Amino acid sequence: MSTETLEVSPSSKPGYVVNANGESIKVPDSWVLLEPGDAALSRRIKKDGPCWTMKEKKGRRLFSKGIWAPADRIAALRAELERERLDPSYQKKLDAGRKRREKEQVAYAADFESSVREYLSFAPAYAALAANMAKRIAAHATPVGSGTVARTKRISIEQRAEAATIAWMRHQTTAYDDMVIPRVKGQRREVRKLLARRSKQLLNDYRNGADRPQGCPLAAALTK
Repeated sequence: MSTETLEVSPSSKPGYVVNANGESIKVPDSWVLLEPGDAALSRRIKKDGPCWTMKEKKGRRLFSKGIWAPADRIAALRAELERERLDPSYQKKLDAGRKRREKEQVAYAADFESSVREYLSFAPAYAALAANMAKRIAAHATPVGSGTVARTKRISIEQRAEAATIAWMRHQTTAYDDMVIPRVKGQRREVRKLLARRSKQLLNDYRNGADRPQGCPLAAALTK
């Protein structure tokens, strides 16, 4: 029985989990599941020694289902953390960290909005529309926990701005949300590529200063 650190998924069989190879493995008798919800305790459990982080995939997203670890270790670390939390200095530290993160979030949202405006690069006649659009996209994409491309660090902020803009336009200026797309592998991806090309052509019209077409879906979306 392996007690090394692993990433596992739930099993339909009580007392078992499924490892990365798809194999069903038994949870050690002395281990219990720490439910998600206490991020500080979870970090300490992971740092303190071997554990099994349990996640479940739904669609393209992974959801935390808790951490399997020795019961005595969880109890000891929980008691240690509770003692620390009773100390007034602990709350001051939390408050300071929260304020720092809030400032970082405000700064990031502003940087992201600026990056979207730069990506849009509309002609001067449409500068106000670009500012409105960038503000809306940033407000939707940048909140912590939004799960959007704006929150990833795997690509540059310029790439994030472009991807977030195209995603916003897909939902706001096309019929994508109401489309019935066949459950054929790759079909949804192809539809998104087609809509992205249309969105980019519309953006180019605004960049080139072309007359706004009657019934323009982008103009309509920005008046909602």
